Amino acid sequence: MSKQPVPNPNNFESVFKGKNTHLFVLKNQRGTLVALTDYGARIVSILVPDKNGDLTDVVLGFDSIEGYYNANEVYHGCTAGRFANRIAHGKFTLDDQVYQLALNNGPNSLHGGPQGFHNQVWDRRINFENKVDFIYTSEDGEEGFPGKLSVHSSYELTEDNELIMRYQATTDKKTVINLTNHAFFNLNGENAGSILNHRLTIPSTAFLATNEFQIPTQITPVENTPFDFRQSKTIGESIHDDNEQLHFSKGYDHNFIVSASKTTACATAIGDLSGIRLDVYSDYPGIQFYSGNFLNGSDLGKQCLPYNQFNAFCLEGQFYPDSPNRPDFPSSELAPGETFEATITYKFGIDQTV
Repeated sequence: MSKQPVPNPNNFESVFKGKNTHLFVLKNQRGTLVALTDYGARIVSILVPDKNGDLTDVVLGFDSIEGYYNANEVYHGCTAGRFANRIAHGKFTLDDQVYQLALNNGPNSLHGGPQGFHNQVWDRRINFENKVDFIYTSEDGEEGFPGKLSVHSSYELTEDNELIMRYQATTDKKTVINLTNHAFFNLNGENAGSILNHRLTIPSTAFLATNEFQIPTQITPVENTPFDFRQSKTIGESIHDDNEQLHFSKGYDHNFIVSASKTTACATAIGDLSGIRLDVYSDYPGIQFYSGNFLNGSDLGKQCLPYNQFNAFCLEGQFYPDSPNRPDFPSSELAPGETFEATITYKFGIDQTV
């Protein structure tokens, strides 16, 4: 299991696009540590106690800023935006005007395009021992999106071992927005290999089936499919089933329809070796479950070990993919005079059954 310390802050001092980069470390009285960088307003490490009380880093990533610059998987731990997930053909219409976005995922725009929020140095506004605020201004037309968007992404570590992520944004022109965090988790430790024996629960009765380009086609009941996680099961139990949806994405990379709640988790994962439990809370209508299908061993992590397929999972609260093109989906539009707000919480604990 991974019990390495937080990366050295000196390894995160750099200049990118004319702006300085840094590492920030949040801590609480329980010994939990969260390291973040202003490059992509991203999570670098989360060290939480395992069932034996040993601090375990449960987030994939790198021990220097250069590791993020040079990574094959560019979204490790980042704040994804302006629009997380996929927009079909990188195109949508607002008030009869067509907007063409940068394409970076076959025929789609993914996570805001190649110069999305993951590839920007955010400004730091506030930094306390347990909280840091990042701000970024996305200019009108950046990556093809309309409106000058002012974005606030904050991280707060509580004494209950919750990492609360709050997003706010305003715009001067009607636009679309979908912000999330893209942490890659391995609850046995970031260097611990496969996550297929992790147990997962998603209390959802339906998911969004997709086409071969991973664009949603229809809302589909999970019953009698590999996508039924209403009762806890291992991630790997059905991942190799002969199922068209699993073939399209080489595993799970699908949005589940969930009910927003501050008291009921929209997903729960448990490390089979560490006993570490992750409960995810979100006020978004969907949560994207990704099983690390496209990790290919080309990235070497904090302990210089390769990150291979199924070595991590993501649970991302968000609007539905391609919602700007789907009036039947919950709206992701933001107009001048409105304030976009969303909250995602990662709560860590120990599952006594492991």
